[in-house]
Amino acid sequence: MFDLSKVEYKEREMIRSLAGFLPWIAYAVIATGDEWRYGAVAGLLIALVVIAADRAAGRRWDQMVIEASGAVFFALAAALSFADPDSPLTPYGPALVNAWLAATVWGSLAAGRPFTLGIARGMTPPRLWDTPQFRRVNVTITAVWGVAFTVAAIGLAVLLRAAPHATAAVVTVKIVTFVLPAVFTVRYPRLVRARAATAG
Repeated sequence: MFDLSKVEYKEREMIRSLAGFLPWIAYAVIATGDEWRYGAVAGLLIALVVIAADRAAGRRWDQMVIEASGAVFFALAAALSFADPDSPLTPYGPALVNAWLAATVWGSLAAGRPFTLGIARGMTPPRLWDTPQFRRVNVTITAVWGVAFTVAAIGLAVLLRAAPHATAAVVTVKIVTFVLPAVFTVRYPRLVRARAATAG
């Protein structure tokens, strides 16, 4: 049994890993209404730059699940947006982003490989990787992201159908979708460590 209270999480690395969401944030800001094609292109370019930088820095593919998923999404979105600029999906770009992210996150859980697992392994000693506590922490964090993306996808779909030009509300939902789980991702391991210290 290891002493979780003494684990040194590399929180700087955790924050760096959140940079994998930069392409999604760029898309969220740019892809409003008819600008979704430019948001998709910007997202794709940023995703490729982030992936190239990560690989050059020695990061493994299991540490870049969100980045890789983003590259695929933005490539498909860019192709669709230029091939069919008047697609009925155009107004629902923000909802589609969250639906894709939700599918990525829940898919990683269903496959038994929470997307945060690879990231967390870059921040903790190898001796902890196969422990139930380590896995439980990552399943919880991954599930929080999954819930956030799922709720946002549904909420944005409803909002965009009812008020397609409510840009401020859409941007607010998008920002909250990323900020809340990001804060949880940083703080939850601290909480677990504190509880472990108290229990010990």
